[in-house]
Amino acid sequence: MDELVSSTIGLARPAHGPAGPDYMSGFGNTFETEALPGALPVGRNSPQKVNYGLYAEQLSGSPFTAPQASNQRSWLYRIRPAVRHTGRFEKIDRALMRTAPEREDGELPIGQLRWGPPPLPSAALTFITGLRTMTTAGDCETMAGMAAHVALVTAPMVREHFYNADGEMLVVAQHNRLRFRTEFGVIEIEPGEVCVIPRGVIFRVEPIGGAARAYVCENYGGGFTLPDRGPIGANCLANPRDFLTPVASYEDGDAPHTLIVKWGGELYRTRVQHSPIDVVAWHGNYYPYKYDLRRFAPVGAISFDHPDPSIFTVMTSPSETAGTANIDFVIFPERWAVAENTFRPPWYHRNIMSEFMGLVYGVYDAKPEGFVPGGMSLHNQMLPHGPDSDAFGHASSVELQPVKLTNTLAFMFETRFRQRVTKYAAELDTLQDDYIDCWSGLAKRFNPGRREP
Repeated sequence: MDELVSSTIGLARPAHGPAGPDYMSGFGNTFETEALPGALPVGRNSPQKVNYGLYAEQLSGSPFTAPQASNQRSWLYRIRPAVRHTGRFEKIDRALMRTAPEREDGELPIGQLRWGPPPLPSAALTFITGLRTMTTAGDCETMAGMAAHVALVTAPMVREHFYNADGEMLVVAQHNRLRFRTEFGVIEIEPGEVCVIPRGVIFRVEPIGGAARAYVCENYGGGFTLPDRGPIGANCLANPRDFLTPVASYEDGDAPHTLIVKWGGELYRTRVQHSPIDVVAWHGNYYPYKYDLRRFAPVGAISFDHPDPSIFTVMTSPSETAGTANIDFVIFPERWAVAENTFRPPWYHRNIMSEFMGLVYGVYDAKPEGFVPGGMSLHNQMLPHGPDSDAFGHASSVELQPVKLTNTLAFMFETRFRQRVTKYAAELDTLQDDYIDCWSGLAKRFNPGRREP
């Protein structure tokens, strides 16, 4: 492994061990960071000559003419420009990766669906070969919608790198840790943490501590941002200061590497005669970042009833329709339940949004049985769902005292589009054919002769 060198200008988090990553904090800020002193040009972005013989290169995450508030770009000062690859791109097998609006023939009808955790295989799978698409939604060609994947990672990417031209990738660690070596620096995540790799950013992935499993949301639309808090005000939910961005770190190695690109739903490969992780300094507001979901500050009812689950939104991908998200990333973390005379679990509902749900660890209060860590469920547009029979019975009869829900972390990738199930997901051995039976115990309770509940 090439030696990594890193330092920073401005605010930085302490290093996490001798080879661990450094971070800068804040969401949406413009950062500048350099791994060698004086590598960043002063007062200009693209000088005629850059110190240390570096090349200036801009990575744009938005159109040049986007309004300033949504304009995203970073300047990278690298050993070789990204265009310096050898040979042409060649199409390669995409394995079990799928992209909307692709549809696969299958016999699985619509319905409420739930899967147990896909087992971690003994075969060597990298982040790319181990990516399995569960659902697709929308159309990546129109830059709208998403895909939900599960990543089974048993081997590191060695002299192999990847970038996604179709969308940004939100990675939710579920089992063991992952290290992302990116053009911008190094990010490590563990269960309870997430990272976002923006569209076009080059990276490679290494499992830490053994085989790893993660959930991945591939966002074809507008980049994730913090939701408007409205009447909640300036505080709580996800605070910008808790988002961490890597400090500049580079590799200077002259050995053959492979670069894989996802473009238009296909995978392409080319050869590079050096490590593409060779950015010595960068500045801008378009970069990868991580967030610890355990720092989310939930708000909720303190009297009776409870608000919509949108109060648990960590990040949102906006659409052209105000108030209607392309994707909402929602979590259900540890929290107090105190509402009086209230059915506290999620109520029964049908929703115009489609909900892909996962459980990182613990027990989800509305589904205490069958929904286990590493598992997934899909409640698609306008299909009814809610607490299972046992959860309903307990929540309807328990004495309502303040109670803290502990050791629990569930999440949703929620989108306005229908989520189409892939052939892989439809044929996955862990698909629970009896899932719908969890509501079979909801017996008729209506009695017109008795008004009392």
